[in-house]
Amino acid sequence: MAGRLRVALAHEAMAEFTETLNDKHVEMIGKQPIFFTATAALDGRINLSPKGYDAFRVLSPSRVAYLDLGGSGNETHAHLSVDGRITIMFCNFDRPALILRIYGRGHAVLPQDSEWPGLAQHFTILPGTRQIFVIDVESVQSSCGWGVPFMALERERDTLQKAHSQMEPDAWLARAQGRNKSIDGIPTRPTDRYFGPTQ
Repeated sequence: MAGRLRVALAHEAMAEFTETLNDKHVEMIGKQPIFFTATAALDGRINLSPKGYDAFRVLSPSRVAYLDLGGSGNETHAHLSVDGRITIMFCNFDRPALILRIYGRGHAVLPQDSEWPGLAQHFTILPGTRQIFVIDVESVQSSCGWGVPFMALERERDTLQKAHSQMEPDAWLARAQGRNKSIDGIPTRPTDRYFGPTQ
């Protein structure tokens, strides 16, 4: 009996890969208040970042995107400019236990880029928005989340949006354009536009 149970548990815990997102994946993504992004260049540090707000969109089964606000660095932009690889991870902190990873290649779209108007219409542009990351899906992995705790969302933090809203446009742009390298010295392409609280 114990042997059959171990086999059943092992089968349930096996990861499943698909080439694109399916309806169940999209439904799970839509329920999550947080996701995580991981990128790296050939050399230097690996970057792993948590992302909140209503910032993630499934554009098609093979393409996703997320809205990015200015922060302490711009590592994802730097890494994608030289490497392109990115992993997005969602965890279900309720039932069913599930982890979803999207593996793909991405690039940054800035407000001054020709792609921006078409992409921006999918989002609510938040104060401090600096770019949208677009990811072409190469594979999707779903696996058990048995080791992930149960957690409930209390509320979003509004601190980041408030900080961006309180900055003068010229000061915000100077700050954004001054952060034109990653912590490992990889150049980034800064935004040329300030999105304040009324936009």
